[in-house]
Amino acid sequence: MRKTTILHRLSLLLCLVLIAATVFIASGCAGQQQTSEPAVSEPATSVATVVPVVKGEGKTVFSFIATDKDGKSDFFEIHTDEKTVGAALLKVGLIEGTDSEFGLYVKKVNGITADYDKDGTYWAFYVNGTYASSGVDATEITEGATYEFKVE
Repeated sequence: MRKTTILHRLSLLLCLVLIAATVFIASGCAGQQQTSEPAVSEPATSVATVVPVVKGEGKTVFSFIATDKDGKSDFFEIHTDEKTVGAALLKVGLIEGTDSEFGLYVKKVNGITADYDKDGTYWAFYVNGTYASSGVDATEITEGATYEFKVE
């Protein structure tokens, strides 16, 4: 009978040790979980939250982004009745360039010059985030599209 009492007490002690270990481990894991959460719970600022500068007049509206060599971007909402992106941007004074056998060679965007002959940089033209397959003066405007020039 004494052997049974000792076994019951050992079983009880073992259960208490297991419960204490479980609580200790669970509280340690909870502490680790809290430290692994991101420090900022709000979403980062996106292009959609940027208020663009409105330029021009007309029925057709598109977005335009000018990104300099340091990665700083300026956002515009262009209103126009022009047919091509180049004509619309020239009309509102956002681009300047020279005519070449391949079309308009854009050297200045939003007042910033990129000249391949001087510093090896140029203005790359993008349509909806994809490198354009045609020049700015040959690209017809698509309502709601985003056009961008980036220094590269």
